[in-house]
Amino acid sequence: MSAKPSSRFARWLLPGLGVKAVVIGGGYATGRELAEFFLSRGPWGGLFAVLFATILFSIFCSLTFIAARRFETYDYKSFFKQLLGPAWHLFELAYLVFVVLILAVYGAAAGAIGNALFAAPLWVGTILLALSIASVVAFGNRAVERLFRDVSYLLYGVYALFIVLALSKFGARVPGGFAAYPQTTGWALAGVTYFGYNIVGAVVILPVLRHLTSDRDAVIAGTIAGPLTMIPALLFFIPMVAFYPEVQSATLPSDFLLQRIGSPLFHILFQAMIFCALLESGTSSVHAINERIDRAWLARTGRELTHKQRLFIAAIVLVACMFIAGRFGLVALIATGYRALSYMLLATFILPLITVGVWKLMQPRSVRPAQSQAVPVQE
Repeated sequence: MSAKPSSRFARWLLPGLGVKAVVIGGGYATGRELAEFFLSRGPWGGLFAVLFATILFSIFCSLTFIAARRFETYDYKSFFKQLLGPAWHLFELAYLVFVVLILAVYGAAAGAIGNALFAAPLWVGTILLALSIASVVAFGNRAVERLFRDVSYLLYGVYALFIVLALSKFGARVPGGFAAYPQTTGWALAGVTYFGYNIVGAVVILPVLRHLTSDRDAVIAGTIAGPLTMIPALLFFIPMVAFYPEVQSATLPSDFLLQRIGSPLFHILFQAMIFCALLESGTSSVHAINERIDRAWLARTGRELTHKQRLFIAAIVLVACMFIAGRFGLVALIATGYRALSYMLLATFILPLITVGVWKLMQPRSVRPAQSQAVPVQE
């Protein structure tokens, strides 16, 4: 690592942008997750659930970032050896389920976008996404971090323009949607469930935490991560209320709203942004697997993975997951798989973090269990 201090952007914003990259994914970017987990609780219940999830992200990202920095664990294997000891494989099993499910969702969403825009066969968008992910992860941390930064500019800009156009076209319907459905039942469970399977993003982006220089950096980065992750969701959720409850049944709620905005040019821009969001989300998940294998390979051989080896690993993972995408489809994957995944990650990540993790952090440094040695990061 260079002796030059990391910038405030790298220390405070990059971790949150990385978490956002994981969370926004296929369902969030398309609106499918928002319909399934938030709008299903009604407009007000969904709004409360979004805000609750934001708070949870800020709290647990901060705690995760502090633990990773203190323990010097910048890949998920070394991190969970600190939390779970010999049982760390339990998290790896949950994470592999997460990767398979999430990449399948991304592949299904990419196929649905290509079909909605160009009437292309579903497999075309899926294959294009897989090739794009593989081409980025082959070049390691630097390429992934640049992707997080550049796609974030596009994403936040397009979402800001989206809410302006949506509210100008049908914003008058939004207050009526909130007034007609005042129920709020189940919002806390919805927020916890959504947070439960998405907080894995805080682990997926462990490699970028090497920029942190203090616990203060970790707290600032973690606190900012919550709003960075959920503000686009809020900007998307509010216009959806205008067409509640019919928007819930749409495979692509984003396309449902874009058709009612009635701007073909912005329609294409928004769907291109979604594809880029799928790309950064898929890239972050596959990159975490590459980093895990890279650490094991480095320990065994003294050499880091080459670009070709990273590309090969990514190709194997993507082919398997995209096959699942074609087999089940976007709506079924989100509706049936995410809740079970949430419970698995709450059990293997959050519970150990707030028990074993907090206990270790409270120990004096002189008696704290030995830390994992940090290893050089491939550039």
